[in-house]
Amino acid sequence: MEMLLGVFSAFGLSASAGLNAYIPLLVVGVIAHYFPDTLKLSQPWDLIANPYILILLGALVIIETLADKIPAVNHINDLIQTFVRPAAGAVAFAASAKVITDVHPVIALACGLLVAGGVHIVKSAAVRPAVTATTGGAGNIPVSIAEDVTAVGVSILSVILPILMAILLVVFIILLALWFSRRKKQTA
Repeated sequence: MEMLLGVFSAFGLSASAGLNAYIPLLVVGVIAHYFPDTLKLSQPWDLIANPYILILLGALVIIETLADKIPAVNHINDLIQTFVRPAAGAVAFAASAKVITDVHPVIALACGLLVAGGVHIVKSAAVRPAVTATTGGAGNIPVSIAEDVTAVGVSILSVILPILMAILLVVFIILLALWFSRRKKQTA
């Protein structure tokens, strides 16, 4: 059961990395540093809890968050993050508690890469262009704020209550499938 919870946690963290690369890494690092009984990272991932790395991650969170709110810069940021977010998702997945000791590191890294990359692609290739087209760009800042808040919430829930995160993920997938089926019927 413990490994299953670790896998739920890992998937949640890597999914949130698809929205903001550094938020889940910062959340994991802060929790591992200040609450080591809650989250114990295996080597070499325990470096994420190093105070200097936490300061660096905090600065990167600020930079990415601000860049995502500035028109035109947000498109450049998304292009750069196409490489960074999947890598951050891979690290977040692999660093998750007790997963790296039970799952081969290459599999863990690949899963994190695919999940974060998938979320990033949906965000940057479907959601953001639709928001820009329908709102003339005015909706990008509120959507970006919502993405950041979601990334923080998903990251914290993934570490603290991974079973709740798994339930929410199943509900989200069902709602998404219903939405796609309704949309398909409307276009037919």
